[in-house]
Amino acid sequence: MTSEFTPATDSGAAAGFGATSRSGPAARFGTVSRFGTAGSSTPRSTRWDVARLTEPNRLWGANGIAFGPDGRLHVAQVLGGQISAVDTTSGDVEVVVGQDGPVRTPDDVAFGAGGEMYIADIAPGRVWRRDAAGELDLVASSVRLPNGITCLGDRLFVNEMRPDGELVELFGSGAEPALLTGGLAMGNAMQIGPDGKLYYPHMRTGQVWRIAPDGGVPELAAEVGSPVAVRFDRAGTLVVLSTGPAGLITRIDLASGNRTEVVTGIGGLDNAAFDDENRMFVSSFAHGGVMQVQQDGRSREIVRRGLNGPYGIAAGRGGTVYAVDHFSLARTTDSGAVASVDVVGGGMPTFARCAAADGDGLALSTVTGEVHAYDPQRRSTRRRASGLGELTGIAVGPGGEVVVAASGSGRVLRLDESDEVQVLADGLDHPVGVAVDDAGACYVGDDRRGQVLRLDDEPVVVADGLGEPQGIAVLGDELLVIEVEHRWLRRICLRTGASTIEAEDLAVGLPLGGAEPPDGGGMTYRPPAFADLAVAPDGSVLVAANGEGSVLRLRPPPTA
Repeated sequence: MTSEFTPATDSGAAAGFGATSRSGPAARFGTVSRFGTAGSSTPRSTRWDVARLTEPNRLWGANGIAFGPDGRLHVAQVLGGQISAVDTTSGDVEVVVGQDGPVRTPDDVAFGAGGEMYIADIAPGRVWRRDAAGELDLVASSVRLPNGITCLGDRLFVNEMRPDGELVELFGSGAEPALLTGGLAMGNAMQIGPDGKLYYPHMRTGQVWRIAPDGGVPELAAEVGSPVAVRFDRAGTLVVLSTGPAGLITRIDLASGNRTEVVTGIGGLDNAAFDDENRMFVSSFAHGGVMQVQQDGRSREIVRRGLNGPYGIAAGRGGTVYAVDHFSLARTTDSGAVASVDVVGGGMPTFARCAAADGDGLALSTVTGEVHAYDPQRRSTRRRASGLGELTGIAVGPGGEVVVAASGSGRVLRLDESDEVQVLADGLDHPVGVAVDDAGACYVGDDRRGQVLRLDDEPVVVADGLGEPQGIAVLGDELLVIEVEHRWLRRICLRTGASTIEAEDLAVGLPLGGAEPPDGGGMTYRPPAFADLAVAPDGSVLVAANGEGSVLRLRPPPTA
């Protein structure tokens, strides 16, 4: 045991990532992000001091992982649409399957006897084979939501992550898949056990099942809460990862039935792999990164965890900075420390996108068109509205009313204290980002029209000719707007209409070359399609730098 490992905890301490002070890495720029030049330039401003609260994320989420024949750990990034190879000694990361290829949403990977890589491309329902030269061939396109994938010599098995899913064997010859069994309650990562049987989870029922590779009657092997991955270490011990904020790992001796449980504090565990020395490495769909985990739950980072987007950004009245990140909610303090608050499977609503401070809590909107009141201390949520369509902006007014931009329907909606929904504006092209000033006036950006509007009885154009205005916020009598096309922050005086560029070269906007992945099975795998903006109680400005996976803070320079 060495001091480089972090003690296990259920408070999320081991889940901290990007924890830096203003004088440390958070104040430096020039780090090449996972998007190359999109995050390698230095933000410039004559009015503000600019600092990163989190480092750029080198892995856009981390899902299935497996060691390849080159000894590197290969990581599927479902939100990033790419696969990277990680040197577990140095932490170096190399993209081996890029966003510009046919693979859209890689969720799990496995290696065959000849060293070829097999990829479960979940949203479009495809399974790919990548040979040693890097060439991709389509193995199957008939599997619905393929996720768990594993090899037994030259044989390839895949299961489906859906209710009443199937477990099938696939054939490189193009023959029809062979059904082993159906009725899976959301399958996921699986593996052949020392008894030669195939072990796989039922995520919804909290069970691990096994079946012979040639089919037969499935057997219940174990019951474990929210199992997301089934693995075996080099000694033949069954290791089951559970999803959720605690980061629970359960080890089961199949011969005796004895089990041990450890809480790692790594929220959103997704998968695990063991190297030749039986060292365990895990991934997190919530925060990306790769961790090495000891049997007692202590862990150390191999690749620093970070943000998948970030999506929405908000600052509580106590100064806490919250980043909503699709699968998770993270927080950062003024000192630069960052930790996981909650993940999908915990108390937060599924696929949250936008956030706004609401007293001691948060107002959250989801990609599925819901609005929630969320308590970050209790990790509890109350749904206030649903069926509102795609939401890309949320704000809380001085009277407690919640305003959302519904870009899918071209509307701006208002929720009063009784959760009644009113239409403030209709017929907009693509509203993204909303803000409410102290007098209750509402502003919205329309990134397709290049406008910012004030919603009076009829919408009034405040600014026109902008380059994809998205995140907006009110600071006193000024309106701040991110123009994603130009990657700058514009200030608009609400009294005179005069405007200036406040900061340039912001790491906002998505990289070129990656086609938007499809949705699948009621789940969404889209990357953050907008850049958010918020004003903290101390007057600093927070930018969701979705082009590199960081949070930027713009703060007035200290006066003499």
